Amino acid sequence: MSAPVPESPGYVVVRSLARFLVNLFYRRIEVVGAEHVPVTGPLIVAANHHNSLVDAMLLLTVIPRRLQILANAPLFRHPLIGPFLRLIGALPVHRRQEAGDDPARNAALFAATTAALRAGGAILIFPEGRTQPEPLLQPVRTGTARMLLAAEGGAPDAPRVALLPVGLVFHQPGTFRTGRALVLIGPPIETADCRIGGPALSAQPARVLTDRLTEGLRAQIVEAEDRHTLRLLELAEELWREQGAAPPGEAERVVRLQRAMRIYRSLLRSAPDRVAAFRRTLEAYDAESENAGVAAVHLSRIYSFGGVARFTLTEGLSLLVGAPLALAGMVVHFLPYQLTALAVRLLPHTDEEEATDKIAAGLVLYPLAWAAEAWAVSAFAGKWPLVIFLASLLPTGFFALAWRARFDHVRQEARAFARYIGDRDLLRRLRERRQELAAALAELARLAPEA
Repeated sequence: MSAPVPESPGYVVVRSLARFLVNLFYRRIEVVGAEHVPVTGPLIVAANHHNSLVDAMLLLTVIPRRLQILANAPLFRHPLIGPFLRLIGALPVHRRQEAGDDPARNAALFAATTAALRAGGAILIFPEGRTQPEPLLQPVRTGTARMLLAAEGGAPDAPRVALLPVGLVFHQPGTFRTGRALVLIGPPIETADCRIGGPALSAQPARVLTDRLTEGLRAQIVEAEDRHTLRLLELAEELWREQGAAPPGEAERVVRLQRAMRIYRSLLRSAPDRVAAFRRTLEAYDAESENAGVAAVHLSRIYSFGGVARFTLTEGLSLLVGAPLALAGMVVHFLPYQLTALAVRLLPHTDEEEATDKIAAGLVLYPLAWAAEAWAVSAFAGKWPLVIFLASLLPTGFFALAWRARFDHVRQEARAFARYIGDRDLLRRLRERRQELAAALAELARLAPEA
């Protein structure tokens, strides 16, 4: 067995920075299937591409191997991103519009990936070839399969390459400290019968492998026609789960959502009118509960004077005691926060680039703003205030984040309680509608054959 490929100091620095940034941006990151990643040997990690550069940062963080990332060639000319790509030894991919009539450019890429894989390295590739925000897998290109076959063919002692499909599933991917990320690592794709020189199932082994990779990726993600349909699917799954089942983990939830989508598509063919009517009812309920600011957790709650008083006293005192330190953190970080928000608003970007732009802009503007603030403290207050400012910079920032999250939770609870006081029938009506929707969903599901 070959030894693991060593990590360069530059790679260690970039991966540490990526780990810090994605864990700061996302409230929760869960990894399922890490046992499928081989400790050593040639490896291709192939993932769906949903969230621009954040996808690569996330995988750089959670995959316990040194990854050689394949990135679009124009990114290497980016003044901020390019240096980091070169530090980690990323390889440029020239798309057709960039390579033009020069096939040598991508021939060099295939030569580099072949050399890396035969040396026991690991490649990270996004086989759709582009990022997009909709929860739908784009056509998978054959480049991944051709790289694998090139590395395994033409040399009698060439090592066998493991091909891992990885699904990236996000919840509110562009929202700071609200978003969540789930990394689902599937079992290796079967490649033995498609190797050059061996018995192939098809005259086009690259096409066979690409089809298998497509199915492997689909097994790790939740596909829907658009984000609105996915939102309704998540609400339907929530209703389904409330019928006595214990709340699942993120991975189990993905499995349930996949099954719900299969049933939905089956019913679209067999009972389209019933599905359309249920969807309209579900949309109306979703809009009403969102406008009321009432989440599912509020519908299961019984409000009492004692319970409300205890919550108000406990949470109110906690917020009050922490307010001075949180205010200090907000003041210190106000300038870089506002500059980053302004930069993101001014930068033209698509939905899938929002998180990347926030992280990239913050990576530049926060240190610059902190340096300016440190200079001002030193110039107008002296040495020891500067030491205190620098020592408290990160702790007050993290405390302010935690305090703000708690404040938002209390605000949501207060809003729900105010709705309850102002319209005592509101929660009862929403509970009844939710129960009716759950019953209608169960009846609809019985019409569909098990998908």
